[in-house]
Order: sequence, then C-alpha cells, then structure tokens
Amino acid sequence: MKYDFETILDRRGKDALAIDGLGKNPGFTPEPPREGFNSIPMWVADMNFQTAPSIVEKIIERARHPIFGYFDLSGEYFRAIIDWQKIRNGVENLAAEHIAYENGVLGGVVNILNVLCSRGDNIMIHSPTYVGFSVVAENNGYKLIHSSLILDAENIWRMDFEDMERKIVENKIHVAILCSPHNPCGRVWTRAELETAFEIFERHGVFVISDEIWSDIIFSGNKHIPTQQVSAYARENTAAFYSPSKTFNLAGIVGAYRIIFNRRLRERAEKESSLTHYNSPNVFSMHALIGAYSETWREWADELNIVLEKNLRYACEHITKNYRGVKVGVPQGTYMIFLDCENCGVPQEKILKRGWDCGVTWHDGKLFNCPHGIRMSLASPFALIEEAFARLDSYVFK
Repeated sequence: MKYDFETILDRRGKDALAIDGLGKNPGFTPEPPREGFNSIPMWVADMNFQTAPSIVEKIIERARHPIFGYFDLSGEYFRAIIDWQKIRNGVENLAAEHIAYENGVLGGVVNILNVLCSRGDNIMIHSPTYVGFSVVAENNGYKLIHSSLILDAENIWRMDFEDMERKIVENKIHVAILCSPHNPCGRVWTRAELETAFEIFERHGVFVISDEIWSDIIFSGNKHIPTQQVSAYARENTAAFYSPSKTFNLAGIVGAYRIIFNRRLRERAEKESSLTHYNSPNVFSMHALIGAYSETWREWADELNIVLEKNLRYACEHITKNYRGVKVGVPQGTYMIFLDCENCGVPQEKILKRGWDCGVTWHDGKLFNCPHGIRMSLASPFALIEEAFARLDSYVFK
C-alpha cells in the first residue's frame, strides 16, 4: 500500500463524536465501556483513518493566506466535481449549472422535500432506514412509509417491488428517498433493480431524492449506477446528493453537493435554500473537495476500497462462522454491516449492551427501524477490527 491505513490514531480530546460523545445522548449514542476497556468506535459513520494527504495540504495552503472573507465557489471546484463524476461514475453532460453546494445531505433532502411536498405528506423509504432520514423527515412534518428490504437466502438485501408499489398507491406517495448504495445494509443496487424501481416510480409519478454519498466505496464485482443515468424519467425526476465526506473522512469539515438536471426543480431548490441563508459554503470545505477530487488522490480512494473490503469480508465470515443465529447481509459497498439478531436466542438489548461494556461501541438497530438489528462501522485499521471481534468472542457471544 502506498498510503497509511494501519496507524491507529488516538482521537480522544480531538473533537471526535465517535469517542468523546459516548453516553451524552442516551437512546442515540452508545454507553461508555466498563472500567478496564478502551472504546473501539464502530457506531458513527466516519472513519478511523487519516485522510488523504492532498486534502490536508490544500487546507494548509489556503490557511497560510490569513484573510477568510466572503467568497464564491470557484471554477476549479465545479471542474473537480465534473471530472470526478465522469471518471468514477461515468456521468456525461454534467455542467456547473446542474451542481449546487449543500452544507450536508440531510439539509439538502429537507430542502427538496419542502419544494415538492406539503407538511404531513407520506414519503416512501426502505427499511432498515438510515436514522438521519427519520429524524429530519419527522422533524419537518413528513411521515415516512417504510418498505422493508428482504434478506434473501444468499444474504443479499433485496427491494420488495410489490410492497413498494402497493404502499405508493395506498399512501398516495409522490416522493421517495433512495439510499444508493444503501446505508446501513451495504447494498449496491444493480442497473436492473434500479430500472424496475424507476418503472414503478414513473408509473405513479413519484419523484426521487437519491442519497449517493457512499457511491465511491464500492467493492470488487459491483458498480455504482447513478440514479439519474437509469432512464430519461430518472434524469428529470431525481435530485441526487453527493459528498467527499464519507470517502475521505471529512464530515467535520462539512460540505456536500446536489445534482439536478431539471431546470424548474433546480430553480425551486435554489429559491428554497435561499430563504434562510443556511446553505453558505465554508472556504476550507471548498478547498478540501478540490484536494479530495484531484487526479493524484483517486488512487487513495482505490486503496481505501481494498482495505475496507478486507475488513468487511473478515467480519462477515467471522460472524457467519462463530455467532449462531446472527444473520448479516453481505456488503457490496459502504463500510457498514447490519446484523440481524432475531434468531440468536439472546435479546438484542443484551447483545448490544454486552458489546458496549467491553468497548465495542456499535449502534442500536432500533434507530434504523429494525428492533433486532445492530449496525457496525468497519472503517478502522485491521488490527482494531480483529480486536473488536476478539472482544465479541470473549464477552458477548461466548
């Protein structure tokens, strides 16, 4: 490996919610470990890897000029996104006018919901459901209608197309939120799956908000299909959201972007986001994206995928071999796995708490609309992954 994915950095006291936030928000954050155990962070969707050196260099280079006044997003910023999308995702005919900055994906999702919906509207989403979608949709007066993904005999999560269509009709749904790749299940949807889903959406006039923040973290044998490339309907009726934050571990710097090809919707989204002035970019966020999306550091993302795939394969094989009754979907992307503990003979709450006690700070699946589930982030040096599963062997599933 050219880049360092092995060094274990001490994040205590360095503004890391994953470590310093334990126990501060009961019901959401894991509890701190018992005395004698340090915490292995496996709940927050950030990584325990240092980011690509080019990003740090870009931020330091800008910080050396000691004036941080008002600014506009540069042409270099938009060119970096257009080039990245073309090379990584095969997106053609993307122009700067189709792209707009967002402070974060969740704020962008609410922005589009406010443009397309009335308060109290029903919104389609898959379950298990990323907890952030649940919080922001409900906080803004929308009701989520969950269509459950099905874990098949090959441990692959699948959409239930019949259930989706039935609920769209029964609940008069006109907007769906799609997570592609899916968090927390790690599914990378195939073109055939997306085409079938969009046939349903088109049949019933459903607009799609597509969270594609995980689109760069894809494992061998799989390919991310941008939703806007699926069909003519998808291109005109999808708002897609991206960010370098998951790929390059930049969540604390803040910054995402949306892509909308439909001019009318784009103008409505711009108007909506302008009303509160919430969406002003940070100058360091702009330079961090330029550093992340540079040609030199595409290889850093490629090496990251190799490291993460090793971690996830190890975890899934270990769980399947050693933890009787626990099911886990085989991840095809992201750095998350989602455990189904319904048939393991021990209540999920007990398993969850035993893990917390020995410092495995995984995340409660009830927050993801799955009462028997547990979400684990595996974006850590392999030595930490091995240590986490050694603790699970000794203190949780013994």
